Amino acid sequence: MNKVIVSCALTGSMHTPTMSQFLPVTPEQIAEEGIAAARAGAAILHLHARDPGDGRPTPSAEVFMQFLPRLHEETDAIINISTGGGPGMTIEERLRAAVAVSPELCSLNMGCINVNLSELADRYDFKHDWERPFLIATEDLVAKNTFRDIRTIIEALAPGGTRFEMECYEIGHLHNVAWFADRGLLKPPFLIQSVLGVTGGLSADPDSVFYMRQTADRLFGKDYVWSLFGAGRHQIPVCTMGALMGSSVRVGLEDSLFISRGQLASSNAEQVLKIRRILSELGLELATPDEARQMLALKGRARTALAKAPAGVA
Repeated sequence: MNKVIVSCALTGSMHTPTMSQFLPVTPEQIAEEGIAAARAGAAILHLHARDPGDGRPTPSAEVFMQFLPRLHEETDAIINISTGGGPGMTIEERLRAAVAVSPELCSLNMGCINVNLSELADRYDFKHDWERPFLIATEDLVAKNTFRDIRTIIEALAPGGTRFEMECYEIGHLHNVAWFADRGLLKPPFLIQSVLGVTGGLSADPDSVFYMRQTADRLFGKDYVWSLFGAGRHQIPVCTMGALMGSSVRVGLEDSLFISRGQLASSNAEQVLKIRRILSELGLELATPDEARQMLALKGRARTALAKAPAGVA
């Protein structure tokens, strides 16, 4: 099926609330942003949770359940719960919401990576006490995803039929996917999410895009669906490059706070609509959620715990 799956990552865990007044923080805001993004054309909603009081990342399944049932009820989008969590979270914390929900899809970081946003710490007059120390601390941050961590996540979720958005920040992460596939722990079709332009990861230039694609083709042949995104100012250029090469794409305020140079995006849906216009100009069609389910061999909405949870459950 030669269609483009558009994913939207609504809030993430690295941008802080002061950076944009449009970053969704509360469960109500995350739900509204997700509904709007789905209506704009996003087939997949990639989801983190935040403390409703001050916007810091939280692994709380209770907070997730204040917006997940509503997204399930009011959209047909594929719910994709992050298992990357946020800085300092244990594997057990990162798995809480996903284990509780057994969603169709979860993110799975395929290796460790250094992450550094410390240079942003002096650019803002922060409104919450936690934000500046949080950013400064990223200079010494390793996003830990060892082989044991990866196996723990797979073994916790795969038996329930959950499949994975495998986030690959550099070429070695593609080889890690192959390592787990060779041992039968990951099964095709693989959703390979190339992540470019993050400080500490692979650069967001055309050579990197080609290298990611060539390596994935060599490792996985026809057994994968390729998607990619670029961080920050690289978001739309990288997505466009990838789409020209047959990839699916991911946008959203987790990946970039901007809609154009120097202009904050007013919503996640605004970014979805922008990439949708570009894809249309390229003669490419968007996959519907059900078409995306078919492409990714997902288990379906009815086999998740959300199918039994009423909207607004706390």
